[in-house]
Amino acid sequence: MKSSSDVASRTVRLLDSIHGLALDQRTEGRQSLGANPSRGKIISYRWISQCCSIVLSLLAVPACALEVAIDVGHGINDSGAISARGRSEFSFNQALAPVLQKALEGRGIGVRPVNFDGRIANLRARPAAAAGADFFISLHHDSLNASELEIWAWEGQTLTYSDRYAGYSLYVSQDNPDRSTSERCASAIGAMMRRAGFVPTRHHYPKRAWADETNAVHYYDNLVVLYRTTLPAVLFEAGVIKHRDEELLLQDPERMARMADAIATGIAACLYSGR
Repeated sequence: MKSSSDVASRTVRLLDSIHGLALDQRTEGRQSLGANPSRGKIISYRWISQCCSIVLSLLAVPACALEVAIDVGHGINDSGAISARGRSEFSFNQALAPVLQKALEGRGIGVRPVNFDGRIANLRARPAAAAGADFFISLHHDSLNASELEIWAWEGQTLTYSDRYAGYSLYVSQDNPDRSTSERCASAIGAMMRRAGFVPTRHHYPKRAWADETNAVHYYDNLVVLYRTTLPAVLFEAGVIKHRDEELLLQDPERMARMADAIATGIAACLYSGR
């Protein structure tokens, strides 16, 4: 049985093995962008990811054999956390979902939308709607405890914020019926997020024990969408919307596409390697 760290390491090694294909693109990107080397790294990463997608598509036999259920966290009647500037968490989740759908479908993976319209109020109905898929990922955006928040005024509104913590995190349940795949895929996603330049948050530890500290994967055993299911499942927190700078970054279309690309690459590497 392959461990979570094995899959994450294999994913990174796969990208390293095709890194040479991106060297010219990285050089060209840095020359054209002058003094912005980080932009060149993003161009290089995209080239690597595209190459990885080709390799993964060749491994997919038969084509489109996999299906991933994407769950949009919260909904119309339960909008989740409120960002530093007053936007609902649900709207952030809803915006990221189709971007991830496009990234997965670009890798030949079928997508089953769950709660894209925000009308599934019963949490247990979400895993039920995903039954028969190969993997379940619930998209969320993070917040902080009320005791950690400060008050500020934004466009005439009195709102709360905290600039103490930022970054992504992932959650799995030890009570999931396919815990090993859940952990492997969460680790692969976290590894690809780091590879793409995203930084995880660490503030949920020790309240939430580590499943994989390196890749920011925690255990959260009693989350309904993670254990009331028949398939491997991961909850993904894209970032902290109470952080004023990160809130804006999480709305950037180019950054959202890069994040979705990293998530999709991690999922594909995990699921294909487990076959």
